Amino acid sequence: QVQLVESGGGLVQAGGSARLSCAASGRTFNNYAVGWFRQAPGKEREFVSAINWSASGTYYAYSVKGRFTISRNSAKNTVYLQMNSLKPEDTAVYYCATDRSPRRPVFVDTAASYEYWGQGTQVTVSS
Repeated sequence: QVQLVESGGGLVQAGGSARLSCAASGRTFNNYAVGWFRQAPGKEREFVSAINWSASGTYYAYSVKGRFTISRNSAKNTVYLQMNSLKPEDTAVYYCATDRSPRRPVFVDTAASYEYWGQGTQVTVSS
């Protein structure tokens, strides 16, 4: 069992930056890819980014590519999402989640492919 806790959300002005953290406890998640998803009010949960188990590869949704950077610190059992050039449309609750399969060789961007989820952290971008 893995427990995930997100932090770092808040109110940010458009054009600003924020860094989200996803800290894991319980079983290590170092053998699993970790993804970030977000859900805006009245919308479906959507994939944002993922990093593979070895941190050798990353994957981004088109809407955030070039603005967001995902990284992980295995020693701290933590994954980060650096968000720059934020836009009002980035406003959402952001969730981190662990892949269901260890050391999966390809990235997956569907919520059903992820097993453990955090409680989410709100990011609000004001215009």
